[in-house]
Amino acid sequence: MDHYDSPQTNDYMQPEEDWDRDMLLDPAWEKQQRKTFTAWCNSHLRKAGTQIDNIEEDFRDGLKLMLLLEVISGERLAKPERGKMRVHKISNVNKALDFIASKGVKLVSIGAEEIVDGNAKMTLGMIWTIILRFAIQDISVEETSAKEGLLLWCQRKTAPYKNVNIQNFHISWKDGLGFCALIHRHRPELIDYGKLCPVSMLSTAKGRYALNFRFFLTDIVGTARPDEKAIMTYVSSFYHAFSGAQKVSQDSKLPPHSLLEWIRRTIPWLENRAPENTMQAMQQKLEDFRDYRRLHKPPKHDAEEHSQSSELIPSSHAAVPFTSLQDINNAWGGLEQAEKGYEEWLLNEIRRLERLDHLAEKFRQKASIHESWTDGKEVMLQQKDYETATLSEIKALLKKHEAFESDLAAHQDRVEQIAAIAQELNELDYYDSPSVNARCQKICDQWDNLGALTQKRREALERTEKLLETIDQLYLEYAKRAAPFNNWMEGAMEDLQDTFIVHTIEEIQGLTTAHEQFKATLPDADKERQAILGIHNEVSKIVQTYHVNMAGTNPYTTITPQDINGKWDHVRQLVPRRDQALMEEHTRQQQNERLRKQFGAQANVIGPWIQTKMEEIGRISIEMHGTLEDQLNHLRQYEKSIINYKPKIDQLEGDHQQIQEALIFDNKHTNYTMEHIRVGWEQLLTTIARTINEVENQILTRDAKGISQEQMNEFRASFNHFDRKKTGMMDSEDFRACLISMGYNMGEAEFARIMSIVDPNRLGVVTFQAFIDFMSRETADTDTADQVMASFKILAGDKNYITVDELRRELPPDQAEYCIARMAPYSGPDAVPGALDYMSFSTALYGESDL
Repeated sequence: MDHYDSPQTNDYMQPEEDWDRDMLLDPAWEKQQRKTFTAWCNSHLRKAGTQIDNIEEDFRDGLKLMLLLEVISGERLAKPERGKMRVHKISNVNKALDFIASKGVKLVSIGAEEIVDGNAKMTLGMIWTIILRFAIQDISVEETSAKEGLLLWCQRKTAPYKNVNIQNFHISWKDGLGFCALIHRHRPELIDYGKLCPVSMLSTAKGRYALNFRFFLTDIVGTARPDEKAIMTYVSSFYHAFSGAQKVSQDSKLPPHSLLEWIRRTIPWLENRAPENTMQAMQQKLEDFRDYRRLHKPPKHDAEEHSQSSELIPSSHAAVPFTSLQDINNAWGGLEQAEKGYEEWLLNEIRRLERLDHLAEKFRQKASIHESWTDGKEVMLQQKDYETATLSEIKALLKKHEAFESDLAAHQDRVEQIAAIAQELNELDYYDSPSVNARCQKICDQWDNLGALTQKRREALERTEKLLETIDQLYLEYAKRAAPFNNWMEGAMEDLQDTFIVHTIEEIQGLTTAHEQFKATLPDADKERQAILGIHNEVSKIVQTYHVNMAGTNPYTTITPQDINGKWDHVRQLVPRRDQALMEEHTRQQQNERLRKQFGAQANVIGPWIQTKMEEIGRISIEMHGTLEDQLNHLRQYEKSIINYKPKIDQLEGDHQQIQEALIFDNKHTNYTMEHIRVGWEQLLTTIARTINEVENQILTRDAKGISQEQMNEFRASFNHFDRKKTGMMDSEDFRACLISMGYNMGEAEFARIMSIVDPNRLGVVTFQAFIDFMSRETADTDTADQVMASFKILAGDKNYITVDELRRELPPDQAEYCIARMAPYSGPDAVPGALDYMSFSTALYGESDL
């Protein structure tokens, strides 16, 4: 007991903690587990007439997983989902996992999604959990834990056998002798243990049992360390097969002759084809059949083992009839054939009853709807309300009757459907056919009576109508023609009086064309008016001739002949007024079109001229031909020519004023508006003035700072080169690139300082004037340091120092005091009292000197 693994473990129902570790230690164990667990599952699934081939694939829909749990637990699970969608599969697997959890098993890291996705690792973990719960947990030997009890049972059973020392569930079994010892202990006729050695034990096992044994243990025996879970699965199977063999043989297994007798008794039950009248009864039969397969029918391999073991029955059992394997196989085949036929019959009967229930419910629904519709219809058809009705009421009754006839015809299909359903129920031998036939016959008899009453009422209504029909038809014809004609006249009056607002010559031309088309329809309209009045005159003639008592006016319309004549006269008066209004508007639009063309012609010249001048000024401002004075003269000539163009702008303003007075809002002849022209003109004047001012400032800067024309051209060339957008200004990035090209090595702080000088308003751009100021200042600072020291040396009489008196004598008072206050004392070898160091002063102000 001290040598097998983990003896101190009291609860062996926590497989998840070591599952990942085991799978990572030896991938070959997965193959052993897959084969072992598949065989274990099939040993139970065969009891339900099925099996699996691929453990991670066949459990994905959850159906066989639920069936496996029902077989091994003997309990019924929730009804599974039969759909093929992923949600149905997950639902089935969740039902199985919930059932496992209900048995006190804690599932860790095993979810339905992993099983449905075919995760082999999770599927094997789940099956191992099931094996632990239903095959190992209940094993108990001398009040030990499941694993300890199973190991103790193995040790006791194999104790008498040489070369067998069971201390654990892995390496103690790798030579196979432990399995052979367990088999020999309980079925000595299968193995000659005395001739076994670890090498030959698999080849010497006999019989079908041993062949299956060799097939399943091939991947386990002979490995360095067999998988513990696979070994425990096989050993637990041996435990359940052998430890309770005597009890099983007494309580559950049938002897061969009793099995054969059981088969012969069962087949007649399976061949009974007595149908049930209700779906519930047939479904109960199906459930009974499934219970029979799952709970009562013995596995086929048990029958074969019974047949083989019958050969070893001792003489004391000679009175028991001998049953051969052939007898068992033949009877078993007949049993399976009967099962197949019985199941097919059950399913066909269920489908038939489903069809019958559906048809019966459909019959009841359609019959109820029809009976509800016919309720009161016979009484309505027998009324004689038409005898005292007026013509309009007769007409209304006839229309209502026609609607009823249409409704009656529409219900013909329902009656035919009811009869067809009743016939089909009879053909399918529906158990309640008499009541269905009686109800159907009543519906058909009532339907025939409704048809006869409907025809009788129609004839009576038509006889009553005949005397007044002619007049009524004329009234109806009058109304049908008077209504649209009246609508036409009202629409015409509305259109003729409609105030039109047009903006183009095309719009007024369209209105004129439409009006001419309307006038062309007036002769035909007059003919229609006379025809309508003629119908009314004919009615009057019939009334006078036959002395018909006409109560009231035309029931179909309120439009009188006086209304039609009055509106017609009004239309005739409005037509010439419309002609005059359209003619006046046409003249006005012609004048507007002339103004548009006149404005468009000028604007299409002035607009491009302004744009061209703007571009030319821009080129002049950045070109480097000639001196700044030449550029200035050129720009002033441009300014003069621009100012001379002002009369054309004024003329365009005058044309625009006329357009505004005429309320013209668009002009297809030009894309320029007066606002565009004004803005462009102001920009042009501003640009030429600003450009002239810039050039004048450049001249002042050049003269003030002594910049040569050549330097000015170089500044302009550099500026134009880095002005990548050609806007006459450099942005901050362009200016940075320019400084780098000139040798400046600066950080962000230094660049920000320079930008604050050249762009004090923080606009993010550098103008050419600011660029000139910066460049001239930089060049001036570079040269001034040497110049200032040379000047001081002259003032000092070529000495290396200068005195206070010399400074006050040679410089203006404020400059002299400034220098005295800031110059350091001179400390050279030739120093005299009061000597000042003008060189360090110059260096401090202007940088290092070349002197």
